[in-house]
Amino acid sequence: MTTKAESYHVPVLLKESVDGLAIKPGGIYVDVTFGGGGHSREILSRLDGQGHLYSFDQDADAERNIITGDGLSLPDNFTFVRSNFRYLKNWMRYYGVEHIDGLLGDLGVSSHHFDDETRGFSFRFEAPLDMRMNKRAGKTAADIVNTYEEEQLADIFYLYGELKTSRRIAATLAAARRAKPILTTQDFIAAVEPLFRREREKKDMAKLFQALRIEVNQEMAALKEMLQSAQELLAPGGRLSVITYHSLEDRIVKNMMKAGNSEGKVQQDFFGRTECPFRLINNKVIVPSDEEQSENPRSRSAKLRIAEKK
Repeated sequence: MTTKAESYHVPVLLKESVDGLAIKPGGIYVDVTFGGGGHSREILSRLDGQGHLYSFDQDADAERNIITGDGLSLPDNFTFVRSNFRYLKNWMRYYGVEHIDGLLGDLGVSSHHFDDETRGFSFRFEAPLDMRMNKRAGKTAADIVNTYEEEQLADIFYLYGELKTSRRIAATLAAARRAKPILTTQDFIAAVEPLFRREREKKDMAKLFQALRIEVNQEMAALKEMLQSAQELLAPGGRLSVITYHSLEDRIVKNMMKAGNSEGKVQQDFFGRTECPFRLINNKVIVPSDEEQSENPRSRSAKLRIAEKK
């Protein structure tokens, strides 16, 4: 039987990502993307009474998955933190945690968000143009589309969607919003659809929605802050296990693991030796098996990187 949490979000690279943490039963671990709770439950299954797991998610829908499929609450060595993971260091300080033994992140958007017809994450459904992972705060996608300067919109579509026609798209939206506000996914699609060639329409529309979602949720800035905090919190020998889904976030994770910073600027000591706080566990990214990709389409673009704090 499929549980509510499993239908909310099927965990990607479950065994590989948790194995990558090399879990100590009595260690302290963080799952910065609770979602349906799949990765968190696997981590908890490997901890004893001395270990502890802190799981983050800013979405109220995810918080409802704390109850397991059999209706029982998760154990005492589990703490749910309803917050953006960019505040990782602040929350660990709040709970009196100075060092952690491992951190897991399954980045991007959960399958639940794409399948929820009311949230505006997908161009498959007509819905308010929202896209906020935390519905309590921040600008909606409609706010951005209707109030940002045309040049700002072009930059977002180019940087976060990697769309070469970003300026044309921004100009078209600026003209459309002068006629009437763009408030729903269908308003948005109707404005830009004529710009896309039919053979690339779905792919380019997905990139456009991705770009808006990243800006709405400030995903790149949050990721950089979280990774910097993780670097400071991880104890020597602690593991960082991160799953990415597009080149923008993967580049940031790769840079952090290889150079110790999100820009990838290599630091060298007096003798010219590279200084980096991490040691790569897998030099080549780990990708889902053919079987997992066929069963879970979301996993097809997934890449897992694992590093250990020196």
